[in-house]
Amino acid sequence: MDYIAHKRDDNKEQTVKEHLFGTAELAAKFASDFDAEEQGRLVGLAHDIGKYSKKFQDRILKNGPKVDHSTAGAYVCALNGQNYASFCVAGHHSGLPDFGAPDDDNEGTLRARINRAVQGRLPDYSVWKEEIGDLPNAKMPVFSENNNLGCAFFIRMLFSCLVDADFLDTENFMSSGSVNRSCDVSMEYLERKIDEYISNWFPPKGELNKKRCEILSSCMEKHSLKPGFFTLTVPTGGGKTIASLAFAVKHAKEHGLKRIIYVIPYTSIIEQTSEIFRNIIGEECVLEHHSNVEYNSEENITEEDMKMNLATENWDMPVIVTTAVQFFESLFANKSSKCRKLHNIAKSVIVFDEAQMLPIPYLKPCVYAISQLVKYYRVSAVLCTATQPSLRNIIEEFYGKCNPVELCPAELREDNIFKRTKYENMGIVSWDEVSDCMMKQNQILCIVNSRKSAFELYSRIEKEGGFHLSTLMVPAERKRILKIIRERLKAGKICRVVSTSLIEAGVDVDFPLVMREEAGLDSIVQAGGRCNREGRRPLKESTVTIFKSEDKTPKLFEPNISAGRMAMEDKKDISSESIKKYFDILYKIKGSERLDAKGITKLLAGEEFAFKKVAELFKMIDTDTAMVYIPIGEGKKIVEKRKYGEVSRQLLRQLGQYGVNIYKNHLQALYEAGDIEKINDSEWVLCNTDLYDDNTGLSLEADTGKALFI
Repeated sequence: MDYIAHKRDDNKEQTVKEHLFGTAELAAKFASDFDAEEQGRLVGLAHDIGKYSKKFQDRILKNGPKVDHSTAGAYVCALNGQNYASFCVAGHHSGLPDFGAPDDDNEGTLRARINRAVQGRLPDYSVWKEEIGDLPNAKMPVFSENNNLGCAFFIRMLFSCLVDADFLDTENFMSSGSVNRSCDVSMEYLERKIDEYISNWFPPKGELNKKRCEILSSCMEKHSLKPGFFTLTVPTGGGKTIASLAFAVKHAKEHGLKRIIYVIPYTSIIEQTSEIFRNIIGEECVLEHHSNVEYNSEENITEEDMKMNLATENWDMPVIVTTAVQFFESLFANKSSKCRKLHNIAKSVIVFDEAQMLPIPYLKPCVYAISQLVKYYRVSAVLCTATQPSLRNIIEEFYGKCNPVELCPAELREDNIFKRTKYENMGIVSWDEVSDCMMKQNQILCIVNSRKSAFELYSRIEKEGGFHLSTLMVPAERKRILKIIRERLKAGKICRVVSTSLIEAGVDVDFPLVMREEAGLDSIVQAGGRCNREGRRPLKESTVTIFKSEDKTPKLFEPNISAGRMAMEDKKDISSESIKKYFDILYKIKGSERLDAKGITKLLAGEEFAFKKVAELFKMIDTDTAMVYIPIGEGKKIVEKRKYGEVSRQLLRQLGQYGVNIYKNHLQALYEAGDIEKINDSEWVLCNTDLYDDNTGLSLEADTGKALFI
């Protein structure tokens, strides 16, 4: 008899044997990127042997009751001493489990599931031996002894290989091979495209462009250096985006690496960076991925969830632009939909843009993950910023002795050409006083610390030539407004902009004057990068004014502000020395424990292998959020398609341009007022479009009359 793994709507069937061998070959191929080919083949062959039971065949052929088909393969792996594989197989639908206690029974831990198998509580699946034969005797990784941190990371990467292989083999069968996920573009091709683009820069015109070209040339000259840790410390306006891309492409080509991954703190920067990259290397080569919508991947998965999982990105593109939240939460996740992309991080150049914004409560776990990738997974990591954080001590805690290579020589980044602004402090002022200052200027940018403050200040300035930017606006609208802002600045028209901090890192705008609500020294320097960016105005006419609002300083900002004040004692100018001092003081104020506030690395270093618990704890955005789609403009048709059940990778990418993330208390207020309708637990649609304003974005006031902002 044929044992069936999947059945299509046209009644075509895929046998379990076909699925196991197909998945095994894909998983082996993926795992070969980090010398774990046999481990990959093992998990692929073992993952669905539970489908050889009569109960599962009744399920697939006669719509019988649900059956646990994952524990069987996990048990067989454990019997063979393949404990890493056992974790992966057990969790390939429900997620990587915690190891658990020896006497676990009804828990979802690995030990509980093995105990059920030992007690003979699984359906008979023994026929698998006749079709599959012996499983590979896969060797353990070289770093597995006495290194639980390394083992935990390896299990995640192996799990990723299995999950992606399982999804892809299933997708190939279910779609009759019609889905093409590959982008067959070589690094040689990308190098030609970047060389064509920068050829117009030479010979450079003007002193600033000359320095930018020198920085670019310095980065390209270092492309042949051995893969490892790099820093790229470039003053704002020094051309670090193109310089880092040129280095990454040439470095990847030199060392046989497969892709470039940009990790960026803000979606607003992602939009701009992705557009730049598409213009250079082509639309088909760049994936912009920052959706945080998750879909069910449990054993009782619905048809809708299966479609969503198959549509989830697995980063099989040559250039990925993603958020720090997406990148790091995936590295500490346990769900298959989030983890399937992880193996594609191996053999990559990862550029951490605005590296100073790595979240302090998770700094040690983030550096641990980067260190594992560099040490064992053939990754080169580039920490790229104008305000380089002091991470060497933390890197060495997890990596060993390390001296990151700086790609930009000190004499270039400290050149006077990059000193284009002066800083002033105006003390404590009211919002009315701030708005008065803005109205006296034709072109000015004011950056504040919260969306509430941005709304308050914007309401006080004239709307003609006035603009507001915050994450309450959908990305498509922010992009549109930024384009208008740049055009007005260039034309010399009135342009007064109120923004949250989303504008201060990486967004290419050039104002003669900037105001910045008091924040950390790194934020102030980044705000200064929006002032006289092109160096067209004299230093004395290009001022960054720091002010303290009458509002109480949020506790979140207090350590950064204090560290900045201490770093600048007796100093008249912000220098690389004061920036280093600032981060040293900030990390000291926070204390070592607060650099891993949830104890993530301690959990992973223990023997519990607490994958589920770590995933629950590692939330860079602590409060749960949900995505609300806004059906405006071109987004109307896109949102309508999703609302009525359509699913595809292209649709999910498009939806990201018309979504706003809000906190659950805001969501509840909107829901109770009948202003939103539910697609699923993490996706909602705004049905009262009167609450969305093109200028300020989504109002969180709802019909209850209670304004809710952060």
